[in-house]
Amino acid sequence: MIATLAGDMTHLASVLVLLLKIHTIKSCAGVSLKTQELYALVFATRYLDIFTSYISLYNTVMKLIFLGSSFSIVWYIRRHKIVRRSYDKDQDTFRHIFLVLPCVILALLINERFTFKEVMWTFSLYLEAVAILPQLVLLQRTRNIDNLTGQYVFLLGAYRALYILNWMYRYFTEAHYVHWITWISGLVQTLLYADFFYYYFQSWKNNEKLHLPA
Repeated sequence: MIATLAGDMTHLASVLVLLLKIHTIKSCAGVSLKTQELYALVFATRYLDIFTSYISLYNTVMKLIFLGSSFSIVWYIRRHKIVRRSYDKDQDTFRHIFLVLPCVILALLINERFTFKEVMWTFSLYLEAVAILPQLVLLQRTRNIDNLTGQYVFLLGAYRALYILNWMYRYFTEAHYVHWITWISGLVQTLLYADFFYYYFQSWKNNEKLHLPA
């Protein structure tokens, strides 16, 4: 439970860091619109039950925050008259449709129950696992990474790593706690950050600006 709460707060912090950068500095330099669009799709398909299934006030508020923030970030980058000028469209060229389609097919083939909501939930897990790829590719291309963008990506990766700790704890303390789709998706998602984590900690240890190899 503590690891889950820490994961949620870390995830929330990553969103706040990105919104802080965009709203106060009026810049989205180094931020991948493709990744933000993928996250908007992740939350839109995951939280289809937001108005039909009530779990707790905390759960509902968190859903609204992640839905609202993801779509507002996309709007800022696409429509805000100042922010959109700093978007590097020439570098952010990852074809994210090639991530969406395999995730749709995989969700249709491998799911716990073949219902619309369950397939959409499973799709959101698969897509979230790879949604960071356009952002990581953009950072490798630009190489020079500002502090807020680096912190955003670090916090985004750390949140899922904290969730994995919670899953491990529950596996050993709760009977019949097995969720292979969630576990494997979360592990893939965390592994994609491994290279970034390494260079992030190296820059922190050496008190240097974060650089990723091309």
